[in-house]
Formats: sequence, structure tokens, C-alpha cells
Amino acid sequence: MSHLQVAVLRGGPSVEYGVSMNTGAVVLQALAENGFNTKDIVITKQGQWLDRGLVKSPEVALQAVDVVFIALHGTYGEDGEVQRILQRLGIPFTGSRAFPSAVAFNKHLTKQSLASHDVLTPESVVVSDDEVDELVTISSNILDSFGPEYIVKPVASGSSFGVEHIRSGQSLEEAIRSALEQSDRVLVEEFIRGREATCATLEDFRNDKIYVFPVVEIITPRDRQYFDTESKYNGQTTEICPSRFSYGDRAKISEVAAQVHEVLDLAQYSRSDFIVSDKGVYFLEVNTLPGLTTESLYPKAAASVGLDINALIKHLVLTATC
Repeated sequence: MSHLQVAVLRGGPSVEYGVSMNTGAVVLQALAENGFNTKDIVITKQGQWLDRGLVKSPEVALQAVDVVFIALHGTYGEDGEVQRILQRLGIPFTGSRAFPSAVAFNKHLTKQSLASHDVLTPESVVVSDDEVDELVTISSNILDSFGPEYIVKPVASGSSFGVEHIRSGQSLEEAIRSALEQSDRVLVEEFIRGREATCATLEDFRNDKIYVFPVVEIITPRDRQYFDTESKYNGQTTEICPSRFSYGDRAKISEVAAQVHEVLDLAQYSRSDFIVSDKGVYFLEVNTLPGLTTESLYPKAAASVGLDINALIKHLVLTATC
């Protein structure tokens, strides 16, 4: 593999900067162990591209690069921005193309895209910052429509950053107002009480166009009501793979994970999150560039079928397109 020059993009102007740096470090090590030539490109929180510590344009930083491994998360990485640059330059890269990435990163657009495909999702309302003077009425209407518990989160974000669980008796209006100070559009969803799950897919693996890994069951610490940012990375959450869900629930989760990947026209790999409740299996969101850190769920799902991180990274590099 020594003839291939692989650039790893990590960092980025996102709240997930630290997670991306860790993902990138794992990828760089795996690439080296696979015998690839590597280039470590760090994108600063201000959006500057650093090649060996020097600020360079993307065009210059990526000269003589054969494949780009996108180890970015969140804004600029999963929203299609960096993919547009790479598509313009004609350089193969890992993950989905720009437009599908942008749709998948936007939780409201994702729901709209899946609305006609019999995918169960929590009821929700989008509130934008130009509606701030109407929050009393909006909150009252939401309360009449669904509740009494809610999840308030940015329309476009990842790793549960900016997510708030509003319990019965708490002010939904104040929660939305606070969220709009951080994001110009927020999604208010009904809170679905149940067991959390995630399901990963990988294209062109073991003779399957879309291979679905075993479902992972997520058990958060007792003091956590849902899989929040801290629970994702503090090592205190229990992940069980294969999961202990019923055969029917596992089958439904797997079916929807593959369906979401296909309907949204995603590429290479994805990971979809779910809540399994008494009312059914609810799809929550999809990750087009799943984390690959030691605490990340995607590598754990892959390992459950004998695919270690080095083999996974090699597969993604060799199947990357532009």
C-alpha cells in the first residue's frame, strides 16, 4: 500500500474538535500499520488548514494526495462543506458526498426525507431565531401537540452537543430561548422513554452492498436520562453487542439503518441511532462520519463480527471515491 498517499483531515471549526482529533489519531495509526504513506492535516477551530504546522490552502495542502480520509465531525466535516472542496478538486475521499452529507446533518431535513418511507420518528417542531418573540405561543402549541417531556437540540449538530432534556414542569419556552442563543434553528422533539440502540452499516463488505452490523444496546449510567455528550466519552456507559433486544426489534433496527443509508444516498458507512420503546422502534438520527475513537460505537460494532480497526480503515481507503 506504500504507493498510496493518504491525507487525514482532523480538527475543524466544530464543538467536536477534540473528538475529531482523537478519531484522526486512531486513523493515522491504522494507516501507518497498513503501510500507507500519510499526511496529517489539522484544520484549526478558525478553519485554517495546517500542513506540518504551516497554513496552506486546501489545493496546496492536498497536492500529490491520492485519497483523503475525513476524520472530521460536526460542522465543516459532516455538513458537506469539506466534501464540496474535495469534489471540486477531484480527490477521492471517505464517507458520503456533499449533498447527502448536508441533508443527513440536518435533523429536520432527514426526517422530511424519510417521511414517505414508513420510518417511525419522534414528533417534532422546528423553531428558528426569527420566531423568538412568539415563543410563548409556540411553546403552548407544542405542549398541546405532544409532551410532556421534550428534547431540545440544534437542527444541525452531533455527539449530543447542545441537547437538553426538558422534564414535565420545566419551562419549554426558556429552554428554546436558551438554545436559540447558540443555534439559529432548534428542533423540539417529544422525549421517547425507552432503551437506546445504534446500528452501523458498511458498503461493499462480505458480498453485501450494504452490510449491517449487529445492533448495539446502549445502557447509560443511572443518573443519565439519555445518551448525552458526557456519557458518550466518559467510559461509564455500557455497550452490549450483539444487543439483548427481541428478534423483531433487532430486525426492525437493522432494516431501518440500511433503509436510511440508502434513502439518503449515503456512501461507504453510517451509523443510525434509535430508541426502542413500548410504542415501537424510533429512528433518531444518522451519523455519516461516525467516531472511530477507543470509546466510539462504530469500531465496537465492527469488532463484534471480526473486523478490527486496521482492516476497517483499509477498507474505507480502498473503496473511497470522489
